[in-house]
Order: sequence, then C-alpha cells, then structure tokens
Amino acid sequence: MEEKNPVTEAEETSVPETDGASAPEKEKKARPKGTADTKKLRSSLDAAEKKLADAEAKIEELNDRYLRVLAEYDNFRKRSQKDRELARGDAVADTVTGLLPIIDNLMYAQKYGGADPAKFAEGVKLILDSLPGTLEKMSVSVFGEAGETFDPGFHNAVMHVDDENYGEGEIVEVLQVGYKYKDKVIRHAMVKVAN
Repeated sequence: MEEKNPVTEAEETSVPETDGASAPEKEKKARPKGTADTKKLRSSLDAAEKKLADAEAKIEELNDRYLRVLAEYDNFRKRSQKDRELARGDAVADTVTGLLPIIDNLMYAQKYGGADPAKFAEGVKLILDSLPGTLEKMSVSVFGEAGETFDPGFHNAVMHVDDENYGEGEIVEVLQVGYKYKDKVIRHAMVKVAN
C-alpha cells in the first residue's frame, strides 16, 4: 500500500480551484475592451492628429502666401527700376528737346555768321537771350547777381575782397552763375565776396 504524503495532501486541499487561467489573464477577462481610459486616449490622439493636420495646412498656406509676397515684391522692384530708367530717359529727352533750338541756332551762327563778326556777335546774343526762356520751361532758374548777400547754400565764394564800398558778405562780382531746378541747386554760383 502506498503511503500518502501529508504535506502534499494539505497543499492540494488549500489550493483554490481555478478555471486554468493565470492571474493576468483573469484581469484581462475582468476588464472589458474599450474602457473609458482607452476611449479617452483614443479621442486625445484623434484631437492631436487633427491639430497637427490643421497646423500643417496653416504652415502650407503661410508658406504659399510668403512665396506670393516674395514674388510680388521682386516684380515691384523690377517694375520700379524699369520706371526709373524710363523716367530718366524721358527727362534727358525732354531736356535735349528744349535745348535743340538753341543748338541749331548756334550751328547756324557758326555756319553763316563767320564772315561778318558783328552779325555773328548779334546772332549769339539773340541765342543767349532766348536761353532763360527755354530753361524756365524746364523749371530751371538762374541765380547769382552782384549785390546779393552771400549764401553758402547757393554761392561758392572763390575770392574775397576788402572794400569799404560794399557791405559785409555782399557779392561783388559773379564769376559763374548758378542754376537750380525748382528748389534743388544744380550748380552753385561762383562769386567774389566783400569782407
């Protein structure tokens, strides 16, 4: 006859009966699929994915807008440069057009007035008399006359003279007249000034 081990018998009776599943497996069975935690994580993940997609779309839109603005600026810069070149060309053409009659008259004076010096001098004087009117049409004015008060913004004093007949800073003689376009000085008048 076989003898039973008392320890083994006691162990057998104290072990609770199971359906053959381990403890972690029992937990899985006890917890149903799709609990509130999983649903919460899934909705957070969906929201994050939507935010990412929105941010990527916004970045794409801003990048597209940036590229358009950059292209518009480049076109504006090129147009502005072309407009400046055209305006400069028009200004030169207008100036030359205004001076052509004077140039033509000087050429006629040279061609036909060489035989008689008096007629030549008279022709040149008539041409020079017409010059201020031509310059005025171009908004260019002549300045610098004896008796004016010296102004360093308009005059360039190249000589000084001590003469009690003239006041302090009075222009005694104009060596070269000055020209200005509207308010901008083109050339300062070269003058002799009294101290």
